[in-house]
Amino acid sequence: MSPNLATKIVGISVDNPLILASGILGMTPSTLRRAASAGAGSVVTKSVGLTARDGYANPTVHIIGSYGLINAVGLPNPGIDEFIREFQNEDFNFPVIYSIFGSSPQEYSEVTKKLLTLNPVAFELNLSCPHVKTVGSLIGEDPQMVYKVVREVKSSVDIPVFAKISPNVTDVLEIAESAAKGGADAIVAINTVKAMAIDVNAMMPILANKSGGLSGPAVKPIGLKIVYELYESVKVPIIGVGGVQYWKDAVEYLLAGAVAVQIGSAVMWKGLDVFGEILAGLRKYMAKKDFSSIEEIIGGAHK
Repeated sequence: MSPNLATKIVGISVDNPLILASGILGMTPSTLRRAASAGAGSVVTKSVGLTARDGYANPTVHIIGSYGLINAVGLPNPGIDEFIREFQNEDFNFPVIYSIFGSSPQEYSEVTKKLLTLNPVAFELNLSCPHVKTVGSLIGEDPQMVYKVVREVKSSVDIPVFAKISPNVTDVLEIAESAAKGGADAIVAINTVKAMAIDVNAMMPILANKSGGLSGPAVKPIGLKIVYELYESVKVPIIGVGGVQYWKDAVEYLLAGAVAVQIGSAVMWKGLDVFGEILAGLRKYMAKKDFSSIEEIIGGAHK
């Protein structure tokens, strides 16, 4: 019997546990459909806020060989009203999770309430952008603010709310616990790690914003450790993200305790075919281990 990759993420039925992460694609309906067609079980949109943002000037992305990339894009988005106009007549036959950001609990709440017109399956709260302080790190580094944002959004909607947390804090577990106390239905761990690169010839930082967030294979050991620890301490489901390029990476996150795995920067190196490649490897692994469902893998490294 072929292994069954279908599962549920906080009650949301998906064909498989692979999710397109926010930030790489996802600002248009067509790119979301391409990711789903390539094999993503569900998708997360690029983060949208209350008002339009242009983002930072170029260069905004610096690729470091095959092990990482640093970006400081600056959360560019058209603003919630324009975003809704683009998505309002679209009909998706796969789960779409909407990523949002704001500068206050009230702003997060206002954006989520507007997005309800699109019938989302869940919201992902971007509490962790490392290079936009007013709508990212200032909120995500403060346990009380994290609690207030999640609680405010949860009081405004009746669908699952995921809290995407930052590794750039003194105590990741404290932040995750604050999100859980606020009512988060799942924790997404992790966002990018603060980083920078310097051009030795120009003798100045490469990115226009000087610093940004590191993603890619280099951050996988960090994300993996955090997911492992969260599984043992926080009583809500965990979605792992950070450096997933191959099927073994996805399995490691599942074994660490993640119920699903997001894939982001790997799309830049391998294209959308990465979803199909990981699914094929996952099926072979499950058949070899005689696993019939994804649930049999989750948390296996803790036994």
